[in-house]
Amino acid sequence: MVLLGLVIVIVGFIIRVNPLLVVTSAGLVTGLLAHQSLYEIIEQFGKAFTTNRYMAVFIATLPVIGLLERHGLREQAESVVAKIKAATTGRILTAYFVIREVAAAVGLTSIGGHAQMVRPLVAPMAEGAAEAKYGKLPDNVRDEIRAHAAAADNIGVFFGEDVFIAIGAILLMKGFFDQNNIPSDPLHMALWAIPTAVAALIVHCIRLYLLDRSLQKRLGSASSHAAIGKEE
Repeated sequence: MVLLGLVIVIVGFIIRVNPLLVVTSAGLVTGLLAHQSLYEIIEQFGKAFTTNRYMAVFIATLPVIGLLERHGLREQAESVVAKIKAATTGRILTAYFVIREVAAAVGLTSIGGHAQMVRPLVAPMAEGAAEAKYGKLPDNVRDEIRAHAAAADNIGVFFGEDVFIAIGAILLMKGFFDQNNIPSDPLHMALWAIPTAVAALIVHCIRLYLLDRSLQKRLGSASSHAAIGKEE
């Protein structure tokens, strides 16, 4: 019966009820079925909230980003990039990838993120660069550009953060080695992460260069044919 809370979560998500309401209801039901008092359940909610204080920042960020998008943030990002002739989808994503990885390497993992940067700014800028060069984009191409924008964020922070000695991944590995009586030094682990981060940087920059080539091959001929048709 205690697992009834899990059923509430599944059903709530299926019928698209407000996620916050679903999770809260599931927590209350689970606590009551476990014979906890209402006071104890609320205490658990408060403890989880204070333990994960960063969630408060994330929750506060979403409404702000939503308001900015509603008032044309994405459209402005696209129009600004469209005016830069040298901008391409691959170059914009490469610049963001480098910034993201270098920032993560010095411990600034909060700079960037899907909700804060990729959706409202990076993806629209990458799409705007492609639209300025090739015109209206097919839905599959637009989705591909958005996927590359998300990948640039994920890969950049994943390989960059291991270079920072005080990051959670380094401390986790240190704890694991200590439990198994394996001598380890966090500084050495961070230093050995640098070649991997550099390799990831080179490989991903090549991927983004090939993305530009692919867009040119698929959309370049179509846009030139459309231009010739208009002239005729």
